[in-house]
Amino acid sequence: MKTNLFHRLAILASLGAIAGCASPQASFEKVQNTIAGRTGQRVEWLRGGPEDAEVSRAVQTLLHHELTANSAAQIALLNNRALEANFEEIGISQADLVEAGLLSNPTFAASWRFPDRSPSGTNAEYSIAQDFLQLLVLPLRKRIAAAQLAQTETRIADEVLKLVTEVKTVFYALQAREQLLGRLKVVTETSEAAAEFTKRLHDAGNASDLDLANQQGSYQQSRFDIAQTTLQVRSDRERLNRLLGLWGENTDWKITDHLPEIPAHEVSLQHLESRAIAQRLDLAAARIQVDLIGRALALRTKTRYLPASVQIGVDTEREPDHQNVTGPTLNLELPIFNQGQGEIARLTAQYRQAQRQLEALAIDIRSEVRQARDQLIAGRDLTSYIGKQLLPTQQQALNLTLQQYNSMLKGAYDLLLAKQNEVAAERSYIEAWRDYWIARAELERAVGGNLSGKIFIDRSKP
Repeated sequence: MKTNLFHRLAILASLGAIAGCASPQASFEKVQNTIAGRTGQRVEWLRGGPEDAEVSRAVQTLLHHELTANSAAQIALLNNRALEANFEEIGISQADLVEAGLLSNPTFAASWRFPDRSPSGTNAEYSIAQDFLQLLVLPLRKRIAAAQLAQTETRIADEVLKLVTEVKTVFYALQAREQLLGRLKVVTETSEAAAEFTKRLHDAGNASDLDLANQQGSYQQSRFDIAQTTLQVRSDRERLNRLLGLWGENTDWKITDHLPEIPAHEVSLQHLESRAIAQRLDLAAARIQVDLIGRALALRTKTRYLPASVQIGVDTEREPDHQNVTGPTLNLELPIFNQGQGEIARLTAQYRQAQRQLEALAIDIRSEVRQARDQLIAGRDLTSYIGKQLLPTQQQALNLTLQQYNSMLKGAYDLLLAKQNEVAAERSYIEAWRDYWIARAELERAVGGNLSGKIFIDRSKP
């Protein structure tokens, strides 16, 4: 009988070794396909393999060209270390899935009792037991772990889309400021020439002290505007460096000179709310969360009166007279005092909480879509109005004022005011232009992908 016991031990140990051979294999294909379908961008998970060198070369290739919003976003998806850290959550969830498919190890116990007088032999007892209740819940545990993995992948993909939006927003802000900075430098050169010319007139007695002070003040103000805008440009560049994961000599990148032209025809802005509800990844993750808690609550409610554990095993005892006594053992944890009342109450509250959070998120998503859509429309309208009406009018006013100033029909103050109005209109034009592209990026984020074409529905099933 003792031999049979150790034979059983060997079989169980072999089964445990086979189960332990399973290891979490990080499957990143779903996230890659999701991001490629919604953004057209490539995303990679750096895990110390030979592929990492290829990713590094791809980043360097992009940095050697003038960056656009899309190429900057691509660099971030390949090189942002915080994003790479988030990807490891997928590996953790995969490990949890493997763990959920494994049985707990059997329990082996042994005791030796020695007699206090002769003649007698040592009393030895051996037992092995396994919790077989786990066999019943093992399939459900695996399904729950698989759903948690799907939720993690969905949530991480949503984080990727957020990063794309953030990169584009900062990029457009930087691009607009550099565009404005170029215009301010031209204004400063003009103001400097005007100040020097007015000083010569003043020295010759043909310009008043007020005229000279106004021109010099205009020049100093333009220099201040350049210094302030330059500081903002540097700040935006550093924000972008952080998002792109760049440091050292890799921070010496260039961007295209001007914001992209606004499309002549806008994409359809119909049914955007429905598109967002269908394809927003954070909403899909929230749905999975509700389903997971609901399943856990249903399982705990149905099993509240069942034993918490059922251990079945074999025990063998060798008597002092060398007789072996062997038989099965059964250990039950009876739900007499604790029937899971607290756990059921907690799961019930968590289930209601998850439902309310899902509803709140859906309401917020609809509002975000409407807000981003309105900002996109306003950005287009403002850019068109300023570019076709306000800016040409201010430029014409400046030219006419300059002509009358040269004819001594207008004073230096009038010319200065016309210049300020023209610069303000140009600044407003660039800002409206920038706001359009930022609103477009925000709207793409709000709907969970492209604004037109195929609707991507997350079909992750718990």
